Amino acid sequence: MSSPPPAKTDEADASAAKKGGKKKLILIAVPVVLLLAGAGLWFTGILPHLLGMEKKDDQAAAEPAKPVPPSYVDVPEMVANLNSANRKPSYVKLAARVEVPKPDDVEKVKAALPRLQDMMQTYMREMRPEELRGSAGTYRLREELLARANAAVAPAKISDVLFTQMLVQ
Repeated sequence: MSSPPPAKTDEADASAAKKGGKKKLILIAVPVVLLLAGAGLWFTGILPHLLGMEKKDDQAAAEPAKPVPPSYVDVPEMVANLNSANRKPSYVKLAARVEVPKPDDVEKVKAALPRLQDMMQTYMREMRPEELRGSAGTYRLREELLARANAAVAPAKISDVLFTQMLVQ
């Protein structure tokens, strides 16, 4: 009589193992199916629409940002001696205009104009005539004057220095 009860236990263990296997399968299969469905909805573009994440193209098209044209401030004409090695006097005559991207900064630039002019003349006095030859020399001068102009008018910003007249003699 002792042998029949163990048979029932084996059947109970087998049925419990089958139930446990089904639970594991469900616990693995359901998240995988949900993940695949979510990925499919995302890549087709349906999920962002359902979640309210679509782009607001209508508002962007209705209110285009209008670019503000830059303002220009004239820098008075300057004449400076150049640093020449052969003691032959050389001069540079320069008239410029600075480009101010924000209209609010125009008054700040005008107020700092004496400091701006001083920094430009001080730099030009240290230049040699050879450094101003050709378009590369003019470009270097423009870049240096732009850096000094921004230092002179800080916190305002100057976006470019435009030469209206330049004479090297």
